Amino acid sequence: MFEREKALHSPPVTLTGLKLGKVQEIAAGMPAVTSSFKHVKAEIGLFEGLKVLQQVNQRDGFDCPGCAWPDPSEGRSLVAEYCENGAKAVAEEATKKRVNPAFFARHSVQWLSEQSDYFLGKSGRLTEPMYLPGGADHYQPISWTAAFVKIAETLNDLDSPDEAIFYTSGRCSNEAAFLYQLFVRQFGTNNLPDCSNMCHESSGKGLSEVLGIGKGSVTLEDFYVSELIIVMGQNPGTNHPRMLSALQEAKRNGAKIINVNPLPETGLRNFKHPQDVRNVLLGATKLADHFLPVMINGDLALLKAWMILLLEAERKNPGKVFDHSFIDQQTQGFEELVADLDNQDFDSCVEASGISEEAIRQTAGLLIDNRKIIICWAMGLTQHKNGVANIQEVVNLLLLKGSIGKPGAGTCPVRGHSNVQGDRTMGIWEVPKPEFMDRLEERYFFKAPRHQGFNTVEAIRAMKEGNAKVFFALGGNFLSAAPDTAFTAEALQNCELTVQVSTKLNRSHLVTGREALILPCLGRTEQDIQSSGEQFVTVENSMGQVHRSTGKREPASHMLRSEPSIVADLAVATLAGKSAVPWTQMVENYDLIRDAIEATIPGFSQYNKRVREKNGFYLPNCTREGKFNTASGKAIFTIHELPSHDLAEDEYIMMTIRSHDQYNTTIYGLDDRYRGVYNERRVVMMAQQDMDKLGIAPKQPVDLIGEFEGETRIAECFLAIPYPIPRRCVATYFPEANILVPINSFADKSHTPTSKFVKVRLRKRLES
Repeated sequence: MFEREKALHSPPVTLTGLKLGKVQEIAAGMPAVTSSFKHVKAEIGLFEGLKVLQQVNQRDGFDCPGCAWPDPSEGRSLVAEYCENGAKAVAEEATKKRVNPAFFARHSVQWLSEQSDYFLGKSGRLTEPMYLPGGADHYQPISWTAAFVKIAETLNDLDSPDEAIFYTSGRCSNEAAFLYQLFVRQFGTNNLPDCSNMCHESSGKGLSEVLGIGKGSVTLEDFYVSELIIVMGQNPGTNHPRMLSALQEAKRNGAKIINVNPLPETGLRNFKHPQDVRNVLLGATKLADHFLPVMINGDLALLKAWMILLLEAERKNPGKVFDHSFIDQQTQGFEELVADLDNQDFDSCVEASGISEEAIRQTAGLLIDNRKIIICWAMGLTQHKNGVANIQEVVNLLLLKGSIGKPGAGTCPVRGHSNVQGDRTMGIWEVPKPEFMDRLEERYFFKAPRHQGFNTVEAIRAMKEGNAKVFFALGGNFLSAAPDTAFTAEALQNCELTVQVSTKLNRSHLVTGREALILPCLGRTEQDIQSSGEQFVTVENSMGQVHRSTGKREPASHMLRSEPSIVADLAVATLAGKSAVPWTQMVENYDLIRDAIEATIPGFSQYNKRVREKNGFYLPNCTREGKFNTASGKAIFTIHELPSHDLAEDEYIMMTIRSHDQYNTTIYGLDDRYRGVYNERRVVMMAQQDMDKLGIAPKQPVDLIGEFEGETRIAECFLAIPYPIPRRCVATYFPEANILVPINSFADKSHTPTSKFVKVRLRKRLES
């Protein structure tokens, strides 16, 4: 590690004054409107803020920089087509506060690292390129040209292109992502880890193996005609609030909703749409008909228990429960699945799920009686060692019912960041498909690397072991998003150079290589003017729909550049005339980037024409059409063992979660309103019985201790609070608790870190 005063890799261990209130019974409504306006007023003023918000998710406006939930094709609100957390994201991007050279002159890297993530994010927008020389503790201004020269020289001095890591956040556009992967591959490596590796990689891997595509099969319209919607391991009220509107419409059309989650979440209890007259006059809509408080990682056991009951019902009434026509014609492995279910012990599945037999039997009745079934999920299923198995067990259940490729039925992995799915479509992947590389080579006359690159976990290890020396991040807050925070920090500090393309300050700017650069870019809300005029970018939502996004605001600084421009200039500097790609011309007019995408990626025919249409267009999706791109052309049933928890007497299962004042690693505030937690993030939610057993009083400080493969990790000073969560389970916020997620604990096949399953012990602290 290079000599520099050590910056704090995690938020400081500082308590801010916990206040506990009532758990909220209703999501959204006027409290959400009030919260939105409060954040907007604080950042840009209410009048100007309302003008910006009117452009969010409009056809001639910009795509929300938050989640990837799709916009309605028809009936789009002209007043507020956004949610509370979307308003917070827009407010932070449009803020009038600035992080300029004077700010960095006042504040050292060390001092900044001692501040909270909340402070860092609220400091304002970055205004110009900044450089941290080796041994220095203050960033200083640098010109764009000098920054690109420094990066290019460092990259070209490497012994191998594979000594560089090129990370991508789900925020960047299709255009930026395509140029980025093209540059990286012309440079000579496939080291393209991205945020998918840390969240939905288990979904992509699991779905691809058994259905032939790593994306979900449903559209927003399917929700409106579904008979049964199961929401598993997901908290839409905080993480995808606009999903509640779709669930409300489904409910009004007669759908039943089952909520499977360790924590009861307000958003699936009752929802009050602030623009819905019926909600205002008649009260909130009850969404979930059933709440199943599953043990952490008890989902696979629940799915097996359900399928055992379905098999029993099918044998009593042959042909009435399973869709045998679909199974016989379009699947394989059915007999093996039935044999596995016959060998399972139903009582063991019930016990492992943590749910009562009565509740399992009652909800199984809905599965027996309905065919139009959608199953939605997020990190609660994917971030486990058996994350891929969890997804494939979901598919097993849907296949038995013939509930894939039909209106109102199918798979729905609910993606996080606004274009994380689009980035993968554009080629941001460490395991590129050979046919895609063939097309790149044919169009741009270079030899593309064919060996597998590093995923996120492998990239961290490579930096830690000295096998990677440059880290370049196109967006995101890699340090705070990654597992095993201390390990990741040491890995980054082993690098010669770390580079962050960012809009705002975050902790990844403070834990760096020997040298570091911050390259400030335009945000979604801002105008992107190139030499041919105003540009728009495109994104792909969670359901495979591609549409445009056009920023309207004047940029926060005249020094900002668009992400496509940054990538193109970096390519020109690094490849130094060795590339046949017309980088400069493509950035002058983004239509040329889209032409290149059309020529190399299937599904983008007439890209420039179709994306200018009212709702954009859907990409091809074999499962949506009832087809399966597997070797046999059929969907595949799979067999999976029940996961074993093997907890010691004093061990608990910890999962990391978001607060309501948070999106990914961005902290908007210190409250978690729906859960009744205010002015504090260092909390651990526990069952009251567990607190009583350990003699822990409410608000008592405890240390969380994790042991894995002989290594001990400690997260200090969390305040224990009673909460309705299954016994032997606890919940904490990330990134504060990410230090406990071991670098070597990840999902089989997908390498997704097990952030939802960490064994911990609790140690009471003496101080109050």
